[in-house]
Amino acid sequence: MRIFSGIQPTGNLHIGNYLGAIKQWLDLQHENDCIFCIVDLHAITTSYDKELFRKEILDQAASYLAAGLDPEKVIIFVQSRVKEHTELCWILNTITPLGELYRMTQYKEKSEKYKNSESAGILNYPLLMAADILLYDTEIVPVGEDQRQHIELTREIVRRFNSKYGEVFVSPKEKLPSKGARIMSLSDPKKKMSKSDGKESYISLFDSPEEIKKKTKAAVTDTGKTIKYNPSRKPGISNLLTIYSLLANKRIEEVEKEMKGKSYKALKEETGDLIVKELHPFRKKRRELLSREVYVEEVLKRGEEKAATLAESKMGEVKKKMGLW
Repeated sequence: MRIFSGIQPTGNLHIGNYLGAIKQWLDLQHENDCIFCIVDLHAITTSYDKELFRKEILDQAASYLAAGLDPEKVIIFVQSRVKEHTELCWILNTITPLGELYRMTQYKEKSEKYKNSESAGILNYPLLMAADILLYDTEIVPVGEDQRQHIELTREIVRRFNSKYGEVFVSPKEKLPSKGARIMSLSDPKKKMSKSDGKESYISLFDSPEEIKKKTKAAVTDTGKTIKYNPSRKPGISNLLTIYSLLANKRIEEVEKEMKGKSYKALKEETGDLIVKELHPFRKKRRELLSREVYVEEVLKRGEEKAATLAESKMGEVKKKMGLW
């Protein structure tokens, strides 16, 4: 199966990215044709530090490799280095009604968050995401629950384009994690964990053991004393149980039994200890990779060449169907 997915380079990868996306990628890379992108063009739809941007892109690539992606098995590249992404995005703009974009939940949330400073890029973000997917005949897109609407829009775009111009695009399906599709913020467990929120709200894959334990200890919990999974009534405790179960590869019911009779404090401490243990190899590998910047750049260059070959071929099909050449 052809798999495509990507994460923005700004900010640190956190355990929500890992448990909700990258952990899936590691399993998928062995028996599928996988393309994993650093989506830097998506990142510039909101404010970013241009002086740090290149470093953040390299850090992201090193993080992908440190987490376990094998460049001999998968394509890893930077979105902006393959020009067909923006070229196809413009074409998709011409066949997508504005009303469909205004209805997107992420647009509503971001336009509210960046009121009076939002760019057109926030509105058109789903079209660039659709272009990312469609350029590579993607069949499966590993996403979190919050991205399902974007995949639904992409399928509608495929239906509309193929109906108007002829069969060109493959209609993709989303692949959600079997559990833990959404890891929530430590400071507000009713919100998804996000790099754009304060550092206390998420645990980076590369935080120090001291930082991890401090953040876990400070995680917002709920009233009562019983450690029970109930996202609607106990969002804080449920979030910690989800993180623990995914990292320990245990069912939540098993974790509940282990924690029976223990305090919230004990749950936080044991979760923190487990996170430290599981993330240690990532920190070690990433330090090594960041000292080998030339190697990381070579991985990105090879990935760019492979991705560009596929993207150029697909754009040739698109233009011929549309009468553009």
